[in-house]
Amino acid sequence: MFQRYYHKNLLSIFIIAMLLMSSVAGIAQPADDAAAMHETGNNYLKKGDYDNAILSLNKALQAKPGDLQITKDLMFAYYIKRDFAKAIEIGKPLVEREDADVQCFQMLGMTYKEIAEEKESDKMYKKGLKKFPYEGVLYSEYGELIAEKQPENAIKMWEKGVEIDPNTPTVYYFLSKKYAEIGKTIWSILYAETFLNMESFTARSTEIKNLLLNQYKAFFLASGNTNISNKKSDPFTAAVSETLLKQRSQLGFGINLESLELVRARFILDWYNIYNSQYPFRLFDHQKQLLHEGFFEAYNYWLFGPAANLKAYQTWQQYHQDQLNDFLGFIRSKVYKIPTGEQYKPM
Repeated sequence: MFQRYYHKNLLSIFIIAMLLMSSVAGIAQPADDAAAMHETGNNYLKKGDYDNAILSLNKALQAKPGDLQITKDLMFAYYIKRDFAKAIEIGKPLVEREDADVQCFQMLGMTYKEIAEEKESDKMYKKGLKKFPYEGVLYSEYGELIAEKQPENAIKMWEKGVEIDPNTPTVYYFLSKKYAEIGKTIWSILYAETFLNMESFTARSTEIKNLLLNQYKAFFLASGNTNISNKKSDPFTAAVSETLLKQRSQLGFGINLESLELVRARFILDWYNIYNSQYPFRLFDHQKQLLHEGFFEAYNYWLFGPAANLKAYQTWQQYHQDQLNDFLGFIRSKVYKIPTGEQYKPM
């Protein structure tokens, strides 16, 4: 009797346990399914199969409603499929969410840009900057949005990006181009080289290497007269201009790979003798380190070689491949970071 009662109760306990396990599995299953379908959707995205990516991501979202990352990936899938109306339909409520991150605003901004919806984009970036006032990428993109119609405000926006988030490469990209356009050569040079140390191996870096060489030529061909700033109102720019102009005697045979290396090396030596304690600047610290480590020649050929004289660069590379490889290994092993407090606004 006792044995039958024991087995009956044991069976009851087992059934209850199985029901509980089924219940837990039932709860866990949607999350597991969501993760699997999310991964499947992203794999389709990587392959360029946008329709299947959207199908999988929609199923993932049904299994895990409201998930931020899945929603962002779904919006991105519609964006790269060029279904901008659907991307906006997802993106507008997305940026209203409490947990919306910077990427939400970036993606909606990119989508508005594709359809030239400036008014809505303007409102969206203002909202984003209010929520994320220390995100340089939003200052960068908002400046790009208004650059054509409001160039001065765009410069202010990008400079604000440099001030609050000095390690965002894109603000230097836009500023180097804009300052080249309006004749602020010194700052075009400084921002171009800063950008190249942050973003070194992209199509944009090739563009900016050409700009950097042209800005050095513009500076010296104009005798620097347009770059000498008032020492009282803009002392940092004046100090850079004067120190660079002192090296003009090295350009007797023109502006080429060899003379640029010499000018820039002597500039750093003079700067550290006179101005460094007063105006610390990360780019100049970097150049000094490269001089000390024996990488300065390779650095300058890497910066200017293809743009200045491709044949001369290829000849140099043929005889200095190990030197170039050592330099490239060095810069790839370092993260170029700018400390706060070393930002000097051009006047």
